[in-house]
Amino acid sequence: MTRPDSGAPMQLVLEPEQEDLRAAVRAFAREESPNTLISRVADGDHAPVPGLWRGLADRLDLLGLTVPEAHGGSGAGQVERAVALEELGRALVPVPYLSCAALAVDTLTTLADERAGTELLPAIAAGNLLVAVAVTENGRWDTEGLATRAEPSTHGEGWELTGYKETVLDGAEADVLLVLAAAPDGPGFFQVDRDARGLTRTPLEPLDPTRSFARVGLDTTPARRLNTPDARAALVRIRDLASVAVAAEALGVLAHSLETAIEYAKVRVQFGRYIGSYQAVKHLCADSHVDLELSESVLRYAAWAADHAPDELPVAAAHARITVPGAAFRTAARTIEVLGGVGFTWEHDAHLYYKRAKTLELLLGDPADAARVLADRIMPSTTSEVSEVTR
Repeated sequence: MTRPDSGAPMQLVLEPEQEDLRAAVRAFAREESPNTLISRVADGDHAPVPGLWRGLADRLDLLGLTVPEAHGGSGAGQVERAVALEELGRALVPVPYLSCAALAVDTLTTLADERAGTELLPAIAAGNLLVAVAVTENGRWDTEGLATRAEPSTHGEGWELTGYKETVLDGAEADVLLVLAAAPDGPGFFQVDRDARGLTRTPLEPLDPTRSFARVGLDTTPARRLNTPDARAALVRIRDLASVAVAAEALGVLAHSLETAIEYAKVRVQFGRYIGSYQAVKHLCADSHVDLELSESVLRYAAWAADHAPDELPVAAAHARITVPGAAFRTAARTIEVLGGVGFTWEHDAHLYYKRAKTLELLLGDPADAARVLADRIMPSTTSEVSEVTR
């Protein structure tokens, strides 16, 4: 695959090659990540699954989809990666793809630090290195109130970080952390290796038991500052691309939840009738179908804009962030309602999709923050008004 050319007409329908990619990822998920594996992970076994991560790298070449070809990747686009994320989300495949192949790769390619790119990107694409991004301290991806501090090292060259990061996705397992910190001359990103002095990583008990989160502590921890002329502008783009990635995974969660509700409504009989014949159940499924159609269009446009229309990406990404994860959560909730009693049992996987959808909705900040971002980009003067309404 090669990166799409700029100036291409907007396209919301996947091309045959992209549909082939979808089929390949779906088949891989079905073969390598059965429900028994998901249940084991949900029970607390977050150890890497042998062969699963390796298979994404070797069999499907998924880890380097958006890694430049010069660094060992495919040089494909956000549309292709969105397809992969959608299918991985549909099956809740327990791999750190969102954290490493999406968030970390986007951070490294946005910062364009040549040394970090040469050192880390080929290893990510080959499946030999897990990199996580540590940004949030207050639940939001921004530089406001940044408490983690960076100071020139007292032991020679380099920097030392002191502070903490909350809810770092796959932070406990990562080989390298890309940490946002406030330096004397402004915020910047810093590379921290897993064995660095003063680095602590405490696994958290997440809402979504199929995911791994950690609290990262830094105590005069050695770090290397990445070349970042404007960290604030870089973070804005990183968050936009992250919004597209999160929306893609959420779309897979949404699609699976709707399919589960429809299939159950076709076979469950109550009072001598299939429950799918009741108007109330039809309404629930119809509402979810509307959410699916809207979410797919919003995501496809945002992914296309990331590849072809950078000027349109800020609004498109903000729109995807506020639309798709919320729609996925509503659909997952409706699915549990359609399933009835079985939907509330631990044995059924409906609750896992419900929790994944809510986690995705909050991963980059709460819905109020998403509304502020979208309002600011559509009409900056309305931001303060939205803040008051959503406060």
